[in-house]
Amino acid sequence: MSSVIAINPFEVPEGKEKEALATWEKFAAYFCKQSGYISTKLHRALGPEAKFHLVSISEWESPEHFMKALQNPELQEIVAIAPKDISYYPGLYQIIRS
Repeated sequence: MSSVIAINPFEVPEGKEKEALATWEKFAAYFCKQSGYISTKLHRALGPEAKFHLVSISEWESPEHFMKALQNPELQEIVAIAPKDISYYPGLYQIIRS
């Protein structure tokens, strides 16, 4: 199997972008140290009508690597301090066309 893609769109309340970016930085610093991690890019919506203001897209060597990173207690510490008014919708995807 080729690498997999984790797509995580964020619903960010108006005026909360600074907090969302700080939270993303904490998650990114954690994930980039994990086995199987390849890369991450953060995208910002251009228009205010977008449901998801920020979308994080990361690449992993395998689903197993990503799932193992999610189970680490260090990640749960970051989740515990993340702002509760920012919603995240992560999902794991495979590329089927390019």
